[in-house]
Amino acid sequence: MHSKPKLIWIDAVGCNGCSHSFFNYPEFKEIFKKIELLYHPLIDTEEFKIRDCDVLIVEGALKSNFTRLGYELQNLITSLFSSAKKVIALGTCAVYGGIFGEGLVFNKTSKGKFYKCKDKVINIPGCPAHPEWLAYVLNMIFEDRKIKLDSENRPVEIFSYTSHMGCIRNEYFEWKIDAESFGTKEGCLYYYQGCQGPFTHSSCNKILWNEVNSKPRAGTPCFGCTESTFPKKNLFKTETFMGIPANIPLGVSKRAYLTLAGVAKSLKNERLSKRLIEYGDCDENNSKNSE
Repeated sequence: MHSKPKLIWIDAVGCNGCSHSFFNYPEFKEIFKKIELLYHPLIDTEEFKIRDCDVLIVEGALKSNFTRLGYELQNLITSLFSSAKKVIALGTCAVYGGIFGEGLVFNKTSKGKFYKCKDKVINIPGCPAHPEWLAYVLNMIFEDRKIKLDSENRPVEIFSYTSHMGCIRNEYFEWKIDAESFGTKEGCLYYYQGCQGPFTHSSCNKILWNEVNSKPRAGTPCFGCTESTFPKKNLFKTETFMGIPANIPLGVSKRAYLTLAGVAKSLKNERLSKRLIEYGDCDENNSKNSE
């Protein structure tokens, strides 16, 4: 599809966070040299009207009795959905419903309203979705290349990974050495801080935000925002039974996990068991401030 695909971007029920995320994409202008943007709620485009398009992006959740652009939201999405060649559900609200309503084809408790037409839908969850993920999908559509999807219609190239993969704290996780407070540069964030990285499908630690950072790199645990379970209660806590995590990392048997954890705890890692970086006056000032 080397001719410019025509794109309509609809904001359903949400916060426009995915739009603002994409606005920060370094190659934002280059993307729209390849895409003809017919409508976006936050960009100066032509007045909206229902028409055929190659790509429909829905950002935000569906909700009954909610109007947008002078139409009942459900009817608006139905009209655009039927004539679009590809539909991108952008962000966790659009994919799973989030805290606002229902997803396009998947919900937390049931299949979404457009499940029967899911073959034309590409899901890009995230709160917000990483701008690189949307750029990847739009470039693939422009090049008329097949996008391999998983069982939840997410691009395999992005969501076959877990957030845990690529995390710079993985060695601490392996040796069961945990950070005891937020914002620290050393230690794993899993046991004490409730990091959801081992259970979250995303490439956040492989494709960094703003090309420099991710939550774990900044000392904040992964929230699991690309999953249907987001947002969850007790976000910053890992449930345990007698010191054993209630949930074992994806694809690992409990027996294997406990065996490796037992070996790691019995063999002390001298290098990681002590501070690698001493901050001198900063540590002294922090101690005084906490008194």
